[in-house]
Amino acid sequence: MGSILRFRKLCFIEPTLRSCESFETQKDDRKQEKRQRIDEHKNKNMRQRRRGLRCLDSCFWFIGCMVTTWWLLLFLHHCLPANLGFKGPEPPGVRLKKEGLTPLHPVVLVPGIVTGGLELWEGRPCAEGLFRKRVWGGSFTEILKRPLCWLEHLSLDDETGLDPPGIRLRPVPGLVGADYFAPGYFVWAVLIENLARIGYEGKNMYMAAYDWRLSFQNTEVRDQSLSRLKINIELMYVTNGNKKVVVVPHSMGVIYFLHFLKWVEAAPPMGGGGGPGWCAKHIKAIMNIGPAFLGVPKAVSGILSAEGKDVAFIRAVAPGLLDSEVLGLQTLERLMGVSRTWDSVVSLLPKGGDAIWGDLDSSPEDGHKCDLETKSYFQMSSKENSSGNEDKRPVFHMNQQTRYGRMISFGKTASEQHSSKLPTVAQMELMHANRVSNSSATCRDVWTEYGKISRTSIQEVADNKAYTAGTLIDLLRFVAPKMMQRAEVQFSHGLAADLDDPKYAHYKYWSNPLETKLPDAPDMEIYSLYGVGIPTERSYIYKLSPSDKCNSIPFRIDSSAEGKGGQGCLRGGVYFVDGDESIPVLSAGFMCAKGWRGKTRFNPSGSATYIREFRHKPPASLLEGRGAESGGHVDIMGNVALIEDILRVAAGASGAEIGGDRIYSDILEMSDRVNIKL
Repeated sequence: MGSILRFRKLCFIEPTLRSCESFETQKDDRKQEKRQRIDEHKNKNMRQRRRGLRCLDSCFWFIGCMVTTWWLLLFLHHCLPANLGFKGPEPPGVRLKKEGLTPLHPVVLVPGIVTGGLELWEGRPCAEGLFRKRVWGGSFTEILKRPLCWLEHLSLDDETGLDPPGIRLRPVPGLVGADYFAPGYFVWAVLIENLARIGYEGKNMYMAAYDWRLSFQNTEVRDQSLSRLKINIELMYVTNGNKKVVVVPHSMGVIYFLHFLKWVEAAPPMGGGGGPGWCAKHIKAIMNIGPAFLGVPKAVSGILSAEGKDVAFIRAVAPGLLDSEVLGLQTLERLMGVSRTWDSVVSLLPKGGDAIWGDLDSSPEDGHKCDLETKSYFQMSSKENSSGNEDKRPVFHMNQQTRYGRMISFGKTASEQHSSKLPTVAQMELMHANRVSNSSATCRDVWTEYGKISRTSIQEVADNKAYTAGTLIDLLRFVAPKMMQRAEVQFSHGLAADLDDPKYAHYKYWSNPLETKLPDAPDMEIYSLYGVGIPTERSYIYKLSPSDKCNSIPFRIDSSAEGKGGQGCLRGGVYFVDGDESIPVLSAGFMCAKGWRGKTRFNPSGSATYIREFRHKPPASLLEGRGAESGGHVDIMGNVALIEDILRVAAGASGAEIGGDRIYSDILEMSDRVNIKL
């Protein structure tokens, strides 16, 4: 019996147990493998999320460190005792007061785009508690508290270019309106302080605040800003012993005041009714700082893709930070939606077309040498405005051909090829191509105007390869039709063949120096004061964006495009020329170098013009702040030499008495290459 039981156990029970154990083991293995796959999937998702957020964390960490350092330095600057030895150079106002300078001519300051503060007078429920508080300029804390509400209140009506229903932002009046852009970041404050040191105050110094978002004529329609400027100039003229006014505009404020020069003498209702001779009677000099006379190429990239070199750089360093595909923030789309309601942006588009900015194969900057640090500089005084000085000609550096006339190129090859190798696409045919896409109504949530353009039409825009200043306007009419249709009623960007044509009496031409005449004021002086020696955006290489989401921006600067060997004028998809970081020398200097020099059809009374360039010298240390010798577009407002020029002219000196022209750039050579009727 025992033998039978042992046989049974050996043949039946033990194999069954082993089989059950094997089955349980296999089952456990499958469960373990399933758990491993789930864990691996979770880990993969976690790694993907971490990669998507790593660049965002790094950027926020970097921004936080920069902000903390800035506020710490600002605290130390204002709170440490003044006798610790951190003493800067003597302010020019103090030095010139010792020389005996006193106020003579009243001074009017005209801010440019962005730098003037805007305060809230009426808003939506989300802006509760912000009545008469700065929405633009100041601390900018509302960006963090309620960003979408902030953007909504900065926008204008995209149909009228005026206030949206239920929202009223108005310029901050007085000198505080544009003295500081943000705490510790001066704009006009240093110049105001130095004017005060030689005796200026509220009775003979005035800040012409205006809403920089509006078209120039609409600042009068809505706020009567031009009338206020006229009345204040007349008041200061009378109350200061019938002394003419010195006007100091900056950046876009330069062409805003150029518009005023025509408006003030024009008959009502379009003009101010001052009559011929008003400017000759009331204005001694116009000292234009960083003038955008002929426009700014970066305005093109701003309208086309809400970009510039800085945004392209951020995209290259942190690809996920600004792209809606990764974070869903649609940052650039929202910024574009706001900026496309501002008509003033269109005033900054390049003026004069190919005759000024160049065609597909040539431009006034041909031969520009991009190594600005080794450039040969010189000083001269023009024969027209001063005598007794030798007229030295600049050394013009020839370099490899860069086709700056192609302001927008799709692909690096298209920016370099001869025009004969570029595809020939009929421009007008392209502009009338099929625009309608199948975008839904939700596209309106982030308005860019791209939601109604088909991908086929977008591809055709890129296939055209290259656009010059002459064809860019048609391109922008296609990609931003509502903005351009609205704003082109207010501005023009051409070159007048006959300035006596009656059509040029319309206000849309008044801010374009190539389509209007200076007033009959032979004793009035006009200055161009601007920085040189800083690489400044001139033209761009673009590519198509990968996203085709609703209202996404289909174009972006190709930040991978670089010059040969990483050197030259091309960096990060942007071609650079000499300038002040925002305004190329050609735009800032041409009118005073050639267009208005002597008696021309643009300057029939022969008002004297002077160019005063300031070679950029960056600060040697943090203790110097933003530099007393900076040539940067905004930082130049603290340049000691520029402030001294303004103080001397305000105290009665003429352009010849402060030294005539001072030129470091190749502006004379560039101007000679511009062949237009004078």
